[in-house]
Amino acid sequence: MNHSVISPHVFDQAYSYTSYRQQLDRLMAQNKTTGPTQTDELVHYARLNIQRMNRLDKQVTLTEELRTALMALSASSVWLVITEGWCGDAAQNLPVIAKMAEAQPRIDLKLILRDEHPAIMDRYLFHGTRSIPRLVVIDSATHQDLAVWGPRPSEAQDLVWQLKDSGQPHEVWVEKVHAWYAANKTMALQHELTELIRSLPA
Repeated sequence: MNHSVISPHVFDQAYSYTSYRQQLDRLMAQNKTTGPTQTDELVHYARLNIQRMNRLDKQVTLTEELRTALMALSASSVWLVITEGWCGDAAQNLPVIAKMAEAQPRIDLKLILRDEHPAIMDRYLFHGTRSIPRLVVIDSATHQDLAVWGPRPSEAQDLVWQLKDSGQPHEVWVEKVHAWYAANKTMALQHELTELIRSLPA
């Protein structure tokens, strides 16, 4: 897929993981989060997410399987992640993706905010919804999409659908999904991203 909606300007203005984290901290110092909608609930989620990312940044260790797959990458690619500071799934998954980019210099990780880039978000809808995070792997030479992942590991996604179908209120299923993340310790995510890397062209 060519990128008429992803201009060089978008890449130039995108966040690195470090600058994204710094922006979240700056906003939280003002009791704010990313995006045009500011509510107490979203700011509460954003505060929890900063704590989650702080913890995961320290605790995450990439599996040997994932490291081996990363080291086998021969082509350069941009890993574009669509995110927001209030998104719990982004907080749970971004630290792993950032560790991967840190381990493999051929990965150029760039983060953009969903609500600042609706045309890009709408190109990568998940079952018709603006669910995030969405990871798009783009070949640096051809600017073609190589893979799309997200918004969460398939096991977690199945849990979300199950809880929604059973009529669980939002706050209940959010708590259960984060409990799943805590118990899984990023293993499902790392396995899926290992398989994603192995699927990329040599």
